[in-house]
Amino acid sequence: MLLQHATWIEAEAYLKRSTGIIMPIGSTEQHGPNGLIGTDALCAEVIAKGVGEAADAFVGPTIGVGMAVHHMGFAGSMTLRPSTLIQVIHDYVMSLAHHGFRQFFFLNGHGGNIATVNAAFYEVYAAAEGALAKAGVDQPLRCKLVNWWDSPQVGAVARDLFGADEGSHATASEVAVTQWAFPDTIKQAVLDPPRAPSGRFYGPADFRRRYPDGRIGSNPGLASPEKGKQLYDAAVPDLARFYREFVAGE
Repeated sequence: MLLQHATWIEAEAYLKRSTGIIMPIGSTEQHGPNGLIGTDALCAEVIAKGVGEAADAFVGPTIGVGMAVHHMGFAGSMTLRPSTLIQVIHDYVMSLAHHGFRQFFFLNGHGGNIATVNAAFYEVYAAAEGALAKAGVDQPLRCKLVNWWDSPQVGAVARDLFGADEGSHATASEVAVTQWAFPDTIKQAVLDPPRAPSGRFYGPADFRRRYPDGRIGSNPGLASPEKGKQLYDAAVPDLARFYREFVAGE
């Protein structure tokens, strides 16, 4: 259930039975020659919607721009400073906490967000502790970050489908999920070499120099809508279970 597709009356009724919400978060950054700039946000949003349906949970609005300064050597990429992203997460969570939401399950589509989101949680806890105590509320806020690709079933399917060609950026899996979810946007490109080189980088200029087509260790030419559906079907049950366990306090 998408929060933005509900009325305030439906939101108020939901809070009488649950105080949990799924918060998709991704990024707007290059994903190689055949990957969409919105891949990370789109994957998080599509999978979060499926998890919300499976877990009978509200899904909040997607945070679509993340911490992606290392991709700024490629046209179209956008980034928030870590300090800005922390404030965005703080304001999203505290707005919803004002109405009674207490468990915030951030479903992440971008590895570059992880450190900043976890730092944001501590900012939220510090702010919420005083605000809730002042309001006489003794139920603390809880936040959790889960990467959709960390689902055990997703990992198994990705290994079976792509093996070492999965890579670490512009992966075959994430490109496949967008191809399934948005078939009208599928891009064709020559990938040379088919599997990109792997390694480290230091800043956006160094990223562009080392990986000129934007991929790291991946061969997204192996992606297809059919494989994307397999990955989606693997992700949703696992992540719905993670969400239920989190809301239950496990």
